[in-house]
Amino acid sequence: MSTSPLSIIFAGTPEFAAVALAALIDSPHHVVAVYTQPDRPSGRGLKVTASPVKQLALDHHLPVHQPVSLKEDDEQATLAAYHADVMVVAAYGMLLPSKVLRIPRLGCINIHPSILPRWRGAAPIQRALYAGDSETGVTIMQMSEGLDTGDILYTSKYMITPDDTSQTLHDKLARIGASACLATLDLLAENRITPIPQDNKLATYASKISKEEALIDWQQPALALEYEIRAFNPWPVAYTSWQGKNLRIWSAKALQQLHTVSARTILAASPEGLDIATGEGVLRILQVQLPGGKVISIADFYHAHHDKLIIGQHLL
Repeated sequence: MSTSPLSIIFAGTPEFAAVALAALIDSPHHVVAVYTQPDRPSGRGLKVTASPVKQLALDHHLPVHQPVSLKEDDEQATLAAYHADVMVVAAYGMLLPSKVLRIPRLGCINIHPSILPRWRGAAPIQRALYAGDSETGVTIMQMSEGLDTGDILYTSKYMITPDDTSQTLHDKLARIGASACLATLDLLAENRITPIPQDNKLATYASKISKEEALIDWQQPALALEYEIRAFNPWPVAYTSWQGKNLRIWSAKALQQLHTVSARTILAASPEGLDIATGEGVLRILQVQLPGGKVISIADFYHAHHDKLIIGQHLL
């Protein structure tokens, strides 16, 4: 560990960022202030709630700032008054003006959950799964004025498993990101990092996920639908229609199986799975949820509705 701990301003909002903040608090470096999004209504009751980062910061008696913007001179002056060596940013949810990027002695660094330049943008975790990527990871990047275009300081890779969902991948990359951040700070403190410019020709964009995307198109190949279901777990959750209701699909597996029927056709139904014909191959549904109900196994769904699951009929 470096003999020269750094003074850090941390900026982040959700749980992904809180994991990194917790690691920084436990490190020899000094977190001098925390920036996070203003409290907003959340949950079914729309109760105004502090972000996970704010809650953690208050638990450790750290100064918390929640500006609506960092464009104003007085907000920038407040930030500059901390005389921080570096600002660590993780899922803050706010663009930093160019003036802010230059305030800390070592600038601002970002914990980004992809191997840049692949999957710049808002939803890198979901898009990696949706695309069927075999590998992802975390990049610690020197922040610039572009969208995730800054120089690469450190990368840590992760091989995606066949059972990873956006939730499991989020949790794993949060831990990887925290470790990568600490390693980067140690190297920065010792002046042992050579920034690597990104190759813009290799860049891909991770656009925000929309609820509209979650409607399953059964003409797609089974493997693509499996990727989609994993990418949209836990939000917005892929869904189809069944018995006039939206049936949310939380888990499914593509089968290497040929068929000669139209997409959406029920090929088999049992406690082991509900097999549906797709545009290419068969998708075995394993976990579902009906409106107002809990997430249940396909075995429970089958026992409750087996009389309506007619082989040869469409899922409609």
